Amino acid sequence: MSQTDAGLRPSFAEALGVWLRIGLTSFGGPAGQIAMMHRVLVDEKKWLDEQTYLLALNFCTLLPGPEAMQLATYSGWRLHGVKGGLAAGLLFVLPGATLILALSALYAAYGSVPLVSALFTGIKAAVLAIVIEALFKISKRALKDQTAYIIAALSFAAIFLFGLPFPLIVLAAAVFGYLRATATDADAAARAISAPVPVTQTLATLGIWLAIWIVPLAAVVALFGPEHVLSKLAVFFSTLAIVTFGGAYAVLAYMAQEAVQTHGWLTAADMLNGLGLAETTPGPLILVTEFVGYLAAYRTAGTWSPLIMGITGALVTLWATFAPCFLYIFAGAPYIEWLKNAPKLRSALAAITAAVVGVILNLSVWFALHVLFRTVEDVRWGPMHLAVPDVASIDWTAAGIAVVAAVLLFRLHLGIMTTLAICAALGLASSFAV
Repeated sequence: MSQTDAGLRPSFAEALGVWLRIGLTSFGGPAGQIAMMHRVLVDEKKWLDEQTYLLALNFCTLLPGPEAMQLATYSGWRLHGVKGGLAAGLLFVLPGATLILALSALYAAYGSVPLVSALFTGIKAAVLAIVIEALFKISKRALKDQTAYIIAALSFAAIFLFGLPFPLIVLAAAVFGYLRATATDADAAARAISAPVPVTQTLATLGIWLAIWIVPLAAVVALFGPEHVLSKLAVFFSTLAIVTFGGAYAVLAYMAQEAVQTHGWLTAADMLNGLGLAETTPGPLILVTEFVGYLAAYRTAGTWSPLIMGITGALVTLWATFAPCFLYIFAGAPYIEWLKNAPKLRSALAAITAAVVGVILNLSVWFALHVLFRTVEDVRWGPMHLAVPDVASIDWTAAGIAVVAAVLLFRLHLGIMTTLAICAALGLASSFAV
């Protein structure tokens, strides 16, 4: 920690109040959350300087998982060590997670009510425009050259036409990017500064947090058996936590593919509604995974209470999703300065980011088909498959609201919350106009 940081470091109690305030007001997705933390931590409180904040942000965007939550965890760690990181990270997640849990329970119980369905018609249309806006923003940042465009196109084709799993696409992009680094880059990497902490300390941190992450989930599998829905949620979302490069929008394509098509835990409409709920609450957008976990367990409760099973499924999903984030930060934070001099790693992660653009494009097309058309068929030619909509089944109400959402976001530059509120109201109004 620099002298400036040390001189301005707050007490733990003071920092705790700030982390809670951030957690309660962290609306607007990752971009808004990152901007808000910058205003509070750098501009107002001056607890971190600009260079440190941006370097930490770059590091967190390269990690799997929610970058805003990990940035909050790093900021807390820098100020007060592990307890500071835990406080900042947990308070960033828990307010939103509590709201999502309550909304998931209400949705599972009352989601089929006509007025609620009309409300979600508007929300789904707005979410489509929001995802397309995210695609444009990430594309501008990630696609810097022709190679990046090719990687993005191949990534889109792999998942849209061939249904290849997201982890395989990420691995292929990482290997290509790593091998593509030039000899000059390799020489620079060889001259990198020494590791900032002993290897044994890093291994100990990894061991402790791997145990914290895996042991409770292994206990779930041992208690309920590998075929139980809770065990499947534990394995699935733990896998997801390792490969979720590119934030929530990137992971949604893979999650939808598995949760909707493979496991049948929920429908495409449910997935869109869950994302809409996550957009309207504070905290990481990836909290949509909690919604998926709740519905999956609620709807396959068997002889158990659906409510108890839903809550348990949500908790299993939360643990599998967010426990690894603390592992990444506490093990990796001391290496942030050191990683600036590891160009081969940067090259691999740049390739992954380009691949993520193709995955988000797939998500945008998938959302558009299921929002705008009531019937979508899966047509196959050998190993290829293509989602083809029934043009006669177009939902004109959803299409009209989607156009309104696009105008609100792209032309009028209104915020996500305002756009969602207006579109939800239009969906509700449409139910009275019929």
